[in-house]
Amino acid sequence: MKEISLKSNVILSLIYQILTLIMPFITAPYISRILGADGIGIYSYTYSFQMYFSMFATLGTLTYGSREIARVRNIREKRSILFWEIELLTVITTIVCLIVWFMFLYIQKKYKIYYLILSINILAIIFDISWFYSGIERFKYIVLQNLLFKILGIIAIFLFVKSKECLPHYMTIIVLSTILSNISMWFYLPKYIQRVKWKKLKIFHHFKETLIYFIPTIATSLYTVLDKTLIGAITGDSFENGYYEQATKIINMAKSVSFTALNNVLGSRMSYLYAEKKYDEIKKRTNQSLSYITFMGSGVLFGIAGTAPRLIPWFFGDGYEPVIQLLRILSPIVIIIGISNCIGSHYYTPIGLRSLSAKFLIAGSVVNLCLNCILIPKYKSYGAAVASVAAESVITVLYFLYCNNFITIRQLLSNLWKRIVAGIIMFLLISFVNVLIQNNTLAVILEIMFGFLSYVLILFCLKDDFVIQIVSIIRQTLKASD
Repeated sequence: MKEISLKSNVILSLIYQILTLIMPFITAPYISRILGADGIGIYSYTYSFQMYFSMFATLGTLTYGSREIARVRNIREKRSILFWEIELLTVITTIVCLIVWFMFLYIQKKYKIYYLILSINILAIIFDISWFYSGIERFKYIVLQNLLFKILGIIAIFLFVKSKECLPHYMTIIVLSTILSNISMWFYLPKYIQRVKWKKLKIFHHFKETLIYFIPTIATSLYTVLDKTLIGAITGDSFENGYYEQATKIINMAKSVSFTALNNVLGSRMSYLYAEKKYDEIKKRTNQSLSYITFMGSGVLFGIAGTAPRLIPWFFGDGYEPVIQLLRILSPIVIIIGISNCIGSHYYTPIGLRSLSAKFLIAGSVVNLCLNCILIPKYKSYGAAVASVAAESVITVLYFLYCNNFITIRQLLSNLWKRIVAGIIMFLLISFVNVLIQNNTLAVILEIMFGFLSYVLILFCLKDDFVIQIVSIIRQTLKASD
């Protein structure tokens, strides 16, 4: 199979990650004003329950399937057999989860209509074969189909969601755009797989392996999804869920730009490089990834913290003031998760140490659960935010301690200190603009513009490796065009 440019895949994956969040992000100013914090809170709370069932239906297929396909991507027959084995296993687990889900719905008295709508999200897992295209590094199919249905979803939201009573309409549009996008990816499949003899398929052979990948998934959920469940269950306040949902929405967008797209692409490439024993390239790619992640992560961390006081009222409207402090508490997560995600996708997953990384995630989940139970009753959504940052910090430290010097502290800090210095100065400059400018729209524009320029300029003065390299590429490009 013809190898696709890694740069092209990184760009496509970046677009894909942005697209997965672009619909709620583009529509957020409109939806936050129409549905209000309580409506968004109801969606967040009910969606958190659906996510548990979706995770059990998926098991560890997305990561495991991508890794296994990557290893045999050049052998058509093997990847065809592997695809159907993993896909049929997903069909079985999804059907089982749907049966249990409807049993859960039967005993629910509150929010039943919302739970029924979310059933479509669980069904959509059967049709999600993005892991296959990720494994063969054909990200264009994932991106193109998502782009089409995200755009249609955005149009539908503005057409059909007109008041607080339209929350079911909003949720229906969300789930339909997901399942239709998943189904559409099947049209390209015949290009990459062939007919197989069903007798050759060993479906349950993969069950144990997907469970190994599932353990980190369920562990991670304890501090990404359980937060929302506990906020709703402990406080009984849908507004608190709404505030937390809006804050995490921005954080997730920042994560997509900072590291998710890069690590998703290189995760598949690393599995292939390990199989081919190309260790020098592995080291090179890892250094590049870490440099990019700390560059973006530091800028986003201090940028979010600085712009939050003006960004939140301008973006979401009145009534979302608690989101400002939530964002400031959660902002370190961008760089903390970026680093641990880099080590996981470049080291633990490709060499088959997923079970070890699962133990670290479980440790973080325990920390998160304990802190949630202690902090949420008194501090509500703020307590959940502190618990999340603490849990992610524990996980990242454990990833470092047991990665056999795959990434060292010295390697991490070589440029990180410069980026933290630049970030702090950028934060101070943004705060100064915040005091001077009264108009929210103008303030947000100037804060983002001056913040970015000051961050890059300071790093250039400090001779940051990543910035110097980018400047060098720009100069070469300009010379070539003359």
